[in-house]
Amino acid sequence: MERVYAPEDLAAPPASGSWKLDGTVVVPCSMSSVGAIAAGVCINLIHRAALVSLKEGRPLVLVPRETPLSVPDLRNLTALAEAGTAILPASPAFYQVPKSIDDMVDFVAGKILDRLGVDHGLYTRWSN
Repeated sequence: MERVYAPEDLAAPPASGSWKLDGTVVVPCSMSSVGAIAAGVCINLIHRAALVSLKEGRPLVLVPRETPLSVPDLRNLTALAEAGTAILPASPAFYQVPKSIDDMVDFVAGKILDRLGVDHGLYTRWSN
């Protein structure tokens, strides 16, 4: 069942540490959101859900959308990585020899699922 919550709804279930979930993924994640989360500032539900994941020790995956990155962006991303956040740029693996845009999207989606411990068949894993 799909549920959608308004960004300003800070009473929504993802805003509570007692709401059971396996992790939080913010994709795409603006540098504005990165900065807010790194500073512990809760402006909207995205920020609150991310901060709840950090405080509860649950996986937090951020997929930054901007390029290039400024020094403040890099500092904020570093602070979040040091706090346990997985920073996962949407960078497809060309060694997989993708045949389509879908292949590249599947690779990034698969990497996100890997961080959450979710089994998938979105890309071929390396093997000897």
